[in-house]
Amino acid sequence: MTEVIINLKLEMSELLKKNAPIGVLDSGVGGLSVLKCLKTMLPHEDFIYLGDTARTPYGPRSEAEVRQFVGEMLNYFETQGAKLVVIACNTLTVLGVDTLKDNHEYDIIGMSKGANLVLNASRNKTIGVFATEFTINSGAHKAAILAVDSTATVVPKACPKFVPMIEGERFDSPEIKAAIAEYALPLKAAGVDTMILSCTHYPFIKKEIEDEMGAGVKVIDPAEQTALDTKAALEDGGLLQAEGSGKTTICFTADLERGKRIAARMFDVEACTFQNVTLGK
Repeated sequence: MTEVIINLKLEMSELLKKNAPIGVLDSGVGGLSVLKCLKTMLPHEDFIYLGDTARTPYGPRSEAEVRQFVGEMLNYFETQGAKLVVIACNTLTVLGVDTLKDNHEYDIIGMSKGANLVLNASRNKTIGVFATEFTINSGAHKAAILAVDSTATVVPKACPKFVPMIEGERFDSPEIKAAIAEYALPLKAAGVDTMILSCTHYPFIKKEIEDEMGAGVKVIDPAEQTALDTKAALEDGGLLQAEGSGKTTICFTADLERGKRIAARMFDVEACTFQNVTLGK
């Protein structure tokens, strides 16, 4: 009888863990582009998205500050009982997922660097990288691409104007088009035929970037690979939901209505719950 009770408790514990939500975090609204892919690939899962819109952008900040902020977000997901957390932000991923885990029980999935994606798509192995200053300065994406193919040429370009404009909803403004043209110049001069958007904010202006680069350049968003990595981790851990209608809660640390408007550019927000969250107190 005791053995049966123990087995029932274990089964209940496993079921509760499988039913737990997946956390998705970003410095602002950019990770919504990753959430879109996750929701499409994992329709039965519950998600909690947390965007630190009160303190974005993270790109120009010091590593110590960024680590403090991401630690606060990971602690929040601990209180929500998350079974896994996706870091939907390249700036945070380059800190090193293993160094962020700390004592959290859940696994953490970082953004794919997309090395194989861009190399497989490229004809001349000349690859452009658009990212934040923090990500570019880390050299992580260039190193990942060269680790796969040392003969490749990588042209990294920091794009500090993009995140504030996207967070400010200036998607179709002359200013953002001018910034895209400015940042595209060195990539065009180098003759890149493939580029990767190594910031989750940038897919919001992917079409404008494609228009500027021209039809001969393939522009790649690594969010789909990140969603595949997440699905694989859930399967390996026996945590994948195979039935039910997943729920999505979207949280921001500031400007909730603005966040809701931007989320509506990615997916149906009527099926989502929105709320404000306070961190660091």
